[in-house]
Parts: sequence; structure tokens; C-alpha cells
Amino acid sequence: MTAQAEPAAQAAAYRYGAVLVLTLVLLVFIIVAPSGDWSRAVAVALEAAALAVVVGTSRERRRHRRARVLTVSVVGGAFVVAVAAGVVPAAVVSGVAGALALGIPIALVGGLLRLVRARGVTPQVVAGALAIYVLIGLMFAWAVGVAAKLGSHAYFASGTDGSESTRLYFSFTVLSTTGFGDFTPAQPPGRALAVIEMLTGQIYLVTVIGILVGNLAARARR
Repeated sequence: MTAQAEPAAQAAAYRYGAVLVLTLVLLVFIIVAPSGDWSRAVAVALEAAALAVVVGTSRERRRHRRARVLTVSVVGGAFVVAVAAGVVPAAVVSGVAGALALGIPIALVGGLLRLVRARGVTPQVVAGALAIYVLIGLMFAWAVGVAAKLGSHAYFASGTDGSESTRLYFSFTVLSTTGFGDFTPAQPPGRALAVIEMLTGQIYLVTVIGILVGNLAARARR
């Protein structure tokens, strides 16, 4: 393979569309699935799969990429089995899920920057950026869960901390500034977190997504 062909082949290998699909499936699954060991195991499996796809398209040599994907797959698979068997405490599962929700976008950013430098703004770049948006909502839902456990009062004004499904639903109504009003934070720290999430979501959509989509459209018109 020539020196010019190699970067093109590496760029073509990016599968950020698959990451977006996995994160959307994860989002819907958490909202609709009943709480239990098996559902937590499936959620972790989806996050681990998304991470494996991101790691598999890193700039490392193919041998190193394969080794890292294998490591993620084996460790993730063993952890998923343990979660499904009910031997992992729910708090530990929540911590790992939060770490994955944070680690995936961090890994994505580096890959997206490399892809943009190699090929400009492509549909894969936009898909990766949208995946980060979904993961931001997941991270804030996790933060709400942590705040609810640490707080001395109910997190929501309705007098409940909400289930994982409820907190994720609430997170995305805040992130998208939909604001149905059926769930609202009861205490000032929760309201401050909601404001931060609103600003993060809107700034990200207006700047990052807006710029990428604009560049993609301009490229299509050439």
C-alpha cells in the first residue's frame, strides 16, 4: 500500500455511524427496559461495544488496535456476565457505566480530529459528533443519579429520586430544552446541574453540530 493510499484506507475504516447506532439503541433500551441485572448487563454490553468500535479505529497500528479491541471485548464480556449473574453491586455497575459514558466521547474526539484532518467533514464525522451529543445526555443522567444518591432530599419535586429510566428521560428533556415539566429538580444543586446541561446541549448543537453540518452541506454542493 502506498503512503497516500494508507491514510485513505485508515479514514475509510472509521465506523462512527455504528457508534451512533449503538448509543441510540442504548438510550432507548435504558428507557424502556425494566430495571434488573440482565438489563444492566445489556446496557454495559452496548457501551463496551461502542468503545470497542472507537478503539478499533484508532491511529495505532493494526496489531495494536486488534490487541486493544480484544482486551476491551474480553474484559467487557467478563464484566457483563458477572453483572447478569448478579454478583456485581448496582453501585459498581453504575460507576462503570458512567466511566464508559465519559471514556467513549474522549476517545471519539481524537479520532474525529484525525478524520477531519485526513478527509475533511464527512458523514462519519457528523455521526461521531452526534454520538457525542447522545453520550453527553447519558453522562448527565449518570450525574443526576449520583447527586440523587448523595443528597439528603428527594432529587425531583415530585418527592422521588426517579429510576434510571426516569433520570435518562429527564436528562434528554433538559439537554434538548424540551422541558415537559413532568420532572423538575427540587433542590438548587439539581437546578444548577440542569442549567449546565441545557447550556452544554445548546452550545454544542449550535457550534459543533451546526458547523459540521454546514461544512458537509457546502462540500456536497461543490
